[in-house]
Amino acid sequence: MQIVLISEDSDFFEYILPKLELRKSDELFRFGFDVLPDKLHVLAASVMIINSEGAEEKTLELLKLVKGTPSIIFAYNTNDEFKIQVYQNGALGFITPLTSDREFQAKMIPALAMASDIEKKNRYREMLVKSNMLVQNNEVFLDYNAILDRELERAQAAPVVLAAISPDEKTKFLLQPNQIETIILSNIRKNDILMSYATNKYFLLLFNTNIDSAKKLWDKICTMIPQKIYAGFASTTGKKRQQAVNEVLNRLHEAINYEKTKDKTESSTITNFKLFRQEFNKKIDRIVTPVFYQTKQKYSDKLFGMTINQNSGDGFCTLTIKGRNCSSSFKITSPGFAKINIDISSTKSSVPQKRITLEPDELEAGMLEDLLEQFINEFKKEINDDNS
Repeated sequence: MQIVLISEDSDFFEYILPKLELRKSDELFRFGFDVLPDKLHVLAASVMIINSEGAEEKTLELLKLVKGTPSIIFAYNTNDEFKIQVYQNGALGFITPLTSDREFQAKMIPALAMASDIEKKNRYREMLVKSNMLVQNNEVFLDYNAILDRELERAQAAPVVLAAISPDEKTKFLLQPNQIETIILSNIRKNDILMSYATNKYFLLLFNTNIDSAKKLWDKICTMIPQKIYAGFASTTGKKRQQAVNEVLNRLHEAINYEKTKDKTESSTITNFKLFRQEFNKKIDRIVTPVFYQTKQKYSDKLFGMTINQNSGDGFCTLTIKGRNCSSSFKITSPGFAKINIDISSTKSSVPQKRITLEPDELEAGMLEDLLEQFINEFKKEINDDNS
């Protein structure tokens, strides 16, 4: 266990040392307040014993900075107002020279237990990051299918809302890395779960709430995000994972398309066959082909034993994923150039073909990214089912 002594007065270190009853496995660090900015990583899973004498403001600032780190505050005199402030900022104990060694040890026990729990959680977190299940810098999960399966089964009777979140396609690249997730995480409860399903796109599980409350929370979060961002909401009650995911993505795309329609001052319908054909081919060049390419690059090193290929021509574009024993294709066409069709098919006879029909304006990069994510995850599930 790491124990960190912090004091402006070096004599404090000699005073407190005999009271610690250090074990062989314990690590002891001594710091002054002035070097702490470079040592914060050491404090993360440590027990801090802080000498606040002549450094009350610095002590309070440190407690706010490393909130959650177990800490015991030392003061030569009991100042009731200061004592209340340190407890309000998360300190576990307050001692003075009048505190007996026995009482000091009693205050150390919960601090050591808390630090041990933090250390275990940090090790578990490192395992999740290495396993590509959790992002490096935030509490955002990557394997959303596994998380949703687990949590929806646990919360069958409780009211749970699933949200799908996406920024505006024109402005999503203006957002800083982790910006959306950091803002969301600072406004949700500890038991709520944020999951990433594409770049700057997230699923959010909100427990013990309803859609109206979830929307109010989202309105608050939106005021803190500098770019336009959308969300769709669905209750998960009585639903399996894929049913809930499909519904919430539909709600998200409805929100995006509603915004587009609302902002238009006039609309027009393309009725000319040649004009529509030109516009459709432009969508393939500007949206479909780049998104297919980005998806292929994203998964090129992550699908072991599988390959992804794309092909396009006049009026169509196809993404094909192949495994050892089967393959699936995701093909976009516009027969007759009245609607846009997305046909999803598999060489496995047990997997039904699927067709999604869109209006021309509905085919946009965000929707396409979401559909491709679902397509690839469903194929991976087919492969896993075959191997199980």
